[in-house]
Amino acid sequence: MRLDKYLKVSRLIKRRTVANEACDGGRVTINGRVAKASAEVKQGDVIAISFGNREVKVEVLDVQETVKKEAAAELFRYL
Repeated sequence: MRLDKYLKVSRLIKRRTVANEACDGGRVTINGRVAKASAEVKQGDVIAISFGNREVKVEVLDVQETVKKEAAAELFRYL
């Protein structure tokens, strides 16, 4: 699955366009490497997102095309 879509489906970022802009700005990394919005996300990847002066680091537990809001938190684990 594309990185920008995963960020939206998992609700780490609310909108796909915002996720796309974050990737284009170099604020998102996968396994320590700066990632484009089109990068593939797999189970076990570590995603780091910089929000201003704060960084969120998560491990991908599952990849699904659609998921209900209540189950979105089960797609990743905070590190």
